[in-house]
Amino acid sequence: MAVTNRDRVGQALDLLVEGLRPYVEREFQTEFGPRWREEAADALRGSLNDGATNLDAQALLSLMTYRWNEVFASKLSRSHRSYVNELRDVRNKWAHQEPFSTDEADRALETTRLLLTAVGATQAEPVAQMRDQLRRTLFEEQRRTAQRRQTVAPVEGQPLPGLRPWRDVVTPHPDVASGRYQQAEFAADLGQVHRGEGSDEYRDPREFYRRTFLTEGLRHLLTTALRRLSGTGGDPVVELYTNFGGGKTHSMLALYHLFSGVPSSELTGIEPVLQAAGVTNAPPARTAVWVGSDPSIGQPHRKPDGTVIRTIWGEIAHQLGGAEGYALVAEADERGVNPGSGLLRRLFQAAAPCLILIDEWVAFVRQLYRTGGMPAGSFETNLTFAQSLTEAARAVPGVLVVASLPASDIETGGEGGREALARLRNTFGRLESAWRPASAEEGFEIVRRRLFQPIVEREQAVARAAVAHAFAELYRSQPGDFPLECREAGYRQRIEAAYPIHPELFDRLYGDWSSLEKFQRTRGVLRLMAAVIHTLWERMDRSLLILPAMVPIDEPSVESELRRYLDEGWDGVIGKDIAGEQSLPYQLDRDNSANFGRFHASRRVARTVFMGSAPTATLPNRGLDDRRIKLGCVQPGETPATFGDALRRLTDQATYLYFGNGRYWYDTQPSVARVAQDRAQQQRADDVEVEIRRRLKTCEVRANRGDFARVHAAPSGPADVDHAPEACLVIVGP
Repeated sequence: MAVTNRDRVGQALDLLVEGLRPYVEREFQTEFGPRWREEAADALRGSLNDGATNLDAQALLSLMTYRWNEVFASKLSRSHRSYVNELRDVRNKWAHQEPFSTDEADRALETTRLLLTAVGATQAEPVAQMRDQLRRTLFEEQRRTAQRRQTVAPVEGQPLPGLRPWRDVVTPHPDVASGRYQQAEFAADLGQVHRGEGSDEYRDPREFYRRTFLTEGLRHLLTTALRRLSGTGGDPVVELYTNFGGGKTHSMLALYHLFSGVPSSELTGIEPVLQAAGVTNAPPARTAVWVGSDPSIGQPHRKPDGTVIRTIWGEIAHQLGGAEGYALVAEADERGVNPGSGLLRRLFQAAAPCLILIDEWVAFVRQLYRTGGMPAGSFETNLTFAQSLTEAARAVPGVLVVASLPASDIETGGEGGREALARLRNTFGRLESAWRPASAEEGFEIVRRRLFQPIVEREQAVARAAVAHAFAELYRSQPGDFPLECREAGYRQRIEAAYPIHPELFDRLYGDWSSLEKFQRTRGVLRLMAAVIHTLWERMDRSLLILPAMVPIDEPSVESELRRYLDEGWDGVIGKDIAGEQSLPYQLDRDNSANFGRFHASRRVARTVFMGSAPTATLPNRGLDDRRIKLGCVQPGETPATFGDALRRLTDQATYLYFGNGRYWYDTQPSVARVAQDRAQQQRADDVEVEIRRRLKTCEVRANRGDFARVHAAPSGPADVDHAPEACLVIVGP
């Protein structure tokens, strides 16, 4: 029997209860002590039979809602509270036997996973597997639908003849071209790789480096590590501090694979790093990996040799020195107390050279905030251990500690997360080496290398250069239609560096879309562009470059990926004013085939404005000016004025398109001008004329005549006007 979406949501709710119940119980016990059951019963406005064992999803989520400020706000963030509220709605819908669409089920599973991950519950993993299976099913449905659908004409226009389309020059990686990629593959997972799991691009050192662009910050990090572990210098402690999706975990994976024992000569791009570090090969080193989102703080775990591990210091010691290493900190691990820098120095002296990688530290420590009696130790103990760890690493040559710390609220969490972050940053700030995340320009190459196969043939390079030259010449020859920076020589170089993606699309993604907290910067760009490239590849798109205008918003997978980062309310905007056969741009192109239709001008303008304004719709300086809109639309061989005409036509007729201060943008609320037009169209012309005449007649009675002897308002003919010698005012009616 086939599994329905409602079945999947029900299974996820069961896992939610399993993972959430011990967390809620523990936090209530910490806050209220022996009377926690009474407090829970009072919060639920009822009684708890048989202790707390009968708490179901509704009760658990209600407890978190009703006692959020007292119990949970110090450890979880506002984003986590929104997950709780959303899951309450999901549970109610499920309990009332309502159906779930695939998108609704996917969101329910993902929200369940996020909440379970936030509380450190191991049930997050099976929920993630359910979500991935659902997404694979959804993809197959979309693929079959696409095969049944009539061929979709790509929005490619009519570029200058003689230039090769991007699809004839460069090829996406097989998983991107075929659509077999999974969005989760763009999220590096250090713990998963350490366990020997995950996709080859992250798990295999050679494949990882083949697809990784070594940014300036990453090269500096690897150079520092090589010097430190080779005993020739380097900093003992490195703090990786950046926003969600900014490359922290990817940088740790680069370190992990560099010292994995694979010959450095087999790692693409590492030779210049070795030279800068003054070594010929990465030295053999022991590596300890600890990921704060992996272990459950309430459940000690047993190693294959029988050793029971409770704390982060116990885990690090066992990974570096096995049972002998663990013996040094065994008592501290069992009691949940800081082993101190002295014992850690002895451990490091025995294990050096060694590399210690700590990811998601704040996510772990915040769960200990205001909680006592945990096997993993207290909040204060874990923070004093951080200080002892950095001091011991500084004292022992050949030891490097690298830790990631979040810069975004969504990762930091509530009061406990903020306190942990501040304390850890203070600890690392005394010793840490500076690390710079990838710049937007470096992001071009990161994305290009992950999504496309390399350009290695001279013929490919020549074709790329010809396209870049044609675009640069277009911008130079028509300066009034495009932004000033496009005429600079460096812009042509940007086009070649970003090929086959136009720099304007990268600028919108790394600038506007990356300002959204959930977009995750480079990871968000990879997720979206993988869906875009797959769709364009399947549609046989023959554009010269992938511009903002070419983003196939009419494709469900692309639209879904875009909407997941935006607030509610964009569905109607997209369907009416941007994409789809019933949308205004489609109708304008169809009805004006000679001017707009052959270029798909209206659709291209609408997509460009959406990509440049949707993420900034609530900001003061929102939207794009007409020059930047043309930059996102026009290809060599096309007339910019055509797209200007399409923009004006859209502005006159679109419901959600605004114009002000020389800029255009979409909003989720209908524009005032459009509302007025719609209401005007609902009135009969005869009724409007009668109302105008009535109001004019009222003015005739009330008017201040001034120097006029009398006022004649909307006379029906000459007979209604007095033939007097005095001066009279005649107001002609409609």
